[in-house]
Amino acid sequence: MESTQENTAPQQLSRGLQNRHIQLIALGGAIGTGLFLGIGPAAVLAGPSVILGYALAGVIAFFIMRQLGEMVVEEPVSGSFSHFAYKYWGTYAGFASGWNYWVLYILVSMSELTAIGIYVHFWWPEIPLWSSSLFFFIAINALNLSSVKVYGEAEFWFSIVKVVAIVAMIVFGVYLLISGSGGPQAGIENLWNDGGFFPKGLLEKDAKGNYQGLFATIALIMFSFGGLELIGITAAEADKPEKTIPKATNQVIYRILIFYVGALIILFSLSPWKGITTDSSPFVMVFQSLKGFQFTLFGKTVYFTSLIANVLNLIVLTAALSVYNSCVYSNSRMLYGLARQGNAPAFLSGLNKNHVPVKAIIVSGLFAAICIVVNKLIPEKALEVMMSLVVSSLIINWLMITVVHFKFRKDKKAAQIRTKFPSFLYPVSNYICLIFLTGILLLMWITGMKLPVALIPGWMLFLYLCFLLVRKNKQKA
Repeated sequence: MESTQENTAPQQLSRGLQNRHIQLIALGGAIGTGLFLGIGPAAVLAGPSVILGYALAGVIAFFIMRQLGEMVVEEPVSGSFSHFAYKYWGTYAGFASGWNYWVLYILVSMSELTAIGIYVHFWWPEIPLWSSSLFFFIAINALNLSSVKVYGEAEFWFSIVKVVAIVAMIVFGVYLLISGSGGPQAGIENLWNDGGFFPKGLLEKDAKGNYQGLFATIALIMFSFGGLELIGITAAEADKPEKTIPKATNQVIYRILIFYVGALIILFSLSPWKGITTDSSPFVMVFQSLKGFQFTLFGKTVYFTSLIANVLNLIVLTAALSVYNSCVYSNSRMLYGLARQGNAPAFLSGLNKNHVPVKAIIVSGLFAAICIVVNKLIPEKALEVMMSLVVSSLIINWLMITVVHFKFRKDKKAAQIRTKFPSFLYPVSNYICLIFLTGILLLMWITGMKLPVALIPGWMLFLYLCFLLVRKNKQKA
């Protein structure tokens, strides 16, 4: 039987996340809005070649997770990104990485809440985006205010639903293709018909002067992988992190191959890519388009109805709720960690009797609630704006993880310490990550996403000024 919880001091987080929680949190972290909804705009821009884009970005994500995993296994602490940057790079790096991560997941929270409204529109188009966002905002935050075990249990079942659904969809899609029951438009040749595997090239301009092609989708693809680093945040509340973290981290590459590459191959095979739009989940659209067909199962004729599309929409809604649930958890723990370092107001380090940072949850929630206002003012542009800002913050976060890992390894080498969970292909993988992530910023600038890139220097300067102010206040105290 697994240990449920260790004896914990009043002002420490509880190690209430068991192995099954960690594995499913990590597994579910790869399945969210980026896969179910974000693939729509990417497919419109590049066609089937986005499959290759997801595979390449997935490899980079795996490298980053192994770098983070090595540090986390050595030192399983609260606010891991900020802790490592603070310890191995410097006080400003620790301050900036922690606050950037917090802002990143405020933006992700806003994106997921917006996506939730879009999924609700599938059934009830008359319900405004902002009202759906508000309802689920209250529900998920209330859940997180109870205890980490409640969060872990909720995320466990959210992830079960997502994983089972994706696997079932892939298996069912394979059946439709092999049996020929998917209709005349379904076939593996859809991957290279309608202009080939790269129907819009690598990076080209359309008639209106807008960029299209595989490279134009990289920023959208990167959005999908935000959340994998949640493994690092769970370390402080994981039971036996030295065993659970490596296992969860190593599964990243398999999750990407199965849930992204596998699912997208099925998606593009079942229906021509030109039928995909940006208005709703492509998975829902493709399976809904099959409702006029029938197939044979165990010798009986079964009629495909829109029931499948409704079930899929429920699943993608669950996925968005799952990611938002994780955002509430990770943001509050990062804010708690910053407060413990003295880089956030001290009152945010307070815990209730269940060892939950309630004040940090409430403060993070108030900022995420800005999403409700954005959805009220610009519902048609809300998701696009927030996704672009998320990518910039995510790239800063991943760049800092890679650089800090360099410094971490240098420190351990000087101390002649051999780490328990060495990263993959160090230091070559670090250099590959640095080149890839810098390249994404360049592509964002070229393809017209200049604002999120242009904001990065100003954002880092703002964080530095805040850091100076906090340091001055510390010296006075």
